[in-house]
Amino acid sequence: MDGGAAWAAPAPAEAARAFVDGDERLALTLLSRARDAQPPGSRAWAQLERLCGLVLIHVLREVEGTFALERADACFDRLGGARPDLDWLEAAAEDGS
Repeated sequence: MDGGAAWAAPAPAEAARAFVDGDERLALTLLSRARDAQPPGSRAWAQLERLCGLVLIHVLREVEGTFALERADACFDRLGGARPDLDWLEAAAEDGS
């Protein structure tokens, strides 16, 4: 995913760095806080919700993560836009360094 133009929410650089550094719990907390600051159902909310879901799945909380992906992807189906993945989160950490 292109980290620039397609990103609607403020880039969660601290969350990205925490994820890359192996602190998934902190990354999830920071992503959740950023998501909660966005209007529910917006593209920015969906992008952050999708990243939360991917981090949850990464730490083996598959059921919660899958539900988060379903909520986010339903917004993407309605609104369009790029769907971020964990590669995007890792790239955001490098960009924010």
